[in-house]
Amino acid sequence: MIKRAAKFLVPPSWKLILHDMNIDTALALAYAGLPADLLQREAVTLSPVEYFRFWCGIDRASKDRPLPLLLAEHLSAESFDPPIFASLCSANLNQALLRIQQYKPLIGPMELHLDITDEYTKLNLECYGSDGNIPEALGLSELIFYIRLARLGTREEIQPLELALPQLPEDQTPYREFFGCSIKQSDRVRICFSAQDAQKPFLTANAPMWDFFEGKLSQQLKDLDSEATMGERVGSVLMELLPAGESSVEAVSERLAISKRTLQRKLGEENQSFQTVLQGVRSSLADHYLAKSSLHLGEISFMLGFKEPNSFIRAYRGWKGMTPLQYRDSIH
Repeated sequence: MIKRAAKFLVPPSWKLILHDMNIDTALALAYAGLPADLLQREAVTLSPVEYFRFWCGIDRASKDRPLPLLLAEHLSAESFDPPIFASLCSANLNQALLRIQQYKPLIGPMELHLDITDEYTKLNLECYGSDGNIPEALGLSELIFYIRLARLGTREEIQPLELALPQLPEDQTPYREFFGCSIKQSDRVRICFSAQDAQKPFLTANAPMWDFFEGKLSQQLKDLDSEATMGERVGSVLMELLPAGESSVEAVSERLAISKRTLQRKLGEENQSFQTVLQGVRSSLADHYLAKSSLHLGEISFMLGFKEPNSFIRAYRGWKGMTPLQYRDSIH
């Protein structure tokens, strides 16, 4: 049985998403009955009940703009939590959903049930830790997320065969335009894709990246109730930012919603520095890519956040005392 978490980490990316959607964070937290400085704190966790209140608060603060449609507009790979970002590395939607099912406890108080056949792939979401149905905005947002995941991965306008929710929106028109079909009423959040669409190759497939993420995510599952160190949190953010070509301490501190000075102080208390954490993440990823993939040095350089291959080669020689190609030759 998949482990259920009692607390869920609020990703620092929420602060940026709310800003991008022009939603007043203080107002959303007030509606949710949560502390006004919640998103300014480090390693924020919420109980299942608080998690649902958080969503309801954001929904109210979005006012006359439907929150799910705002998310549809602003949702991107860069805003995904690490488990979701990692799932984009999958070969296809079926594999991505199986991976999300495994790591769903890291994301929120919901269980994902899958039924994969030769004709369709059907997923049902079941909430826990709160009385009543899933909040309407959250249910719609889940539908939008999975459709966006399929479209981001395949770069095609994937349309589901069926959608269902416990609570239907008053006006389905904008959702019908987004999904390409109407939403039915059911006791659970449900989505059904054709087997053909669920098996379409993801253009974002990246087996070496997934292999690296997998160990980290599995460890997080084992440590659901433990508190991550600042070094671990910085490393986790860097794994998200590096493939996008970003590796600055400013970008990491912004993603963690703390000041650059606080980040460096916390790392210092752990006898680490930002550069040592960055070097460690880059070194681990580089070794993995060189050993487990046939990626060219230019591709690896880009995925590690270096501006050009020569910088990567010089850095790698400094870490290992040999060039990347010498290391690759030594293990093959």
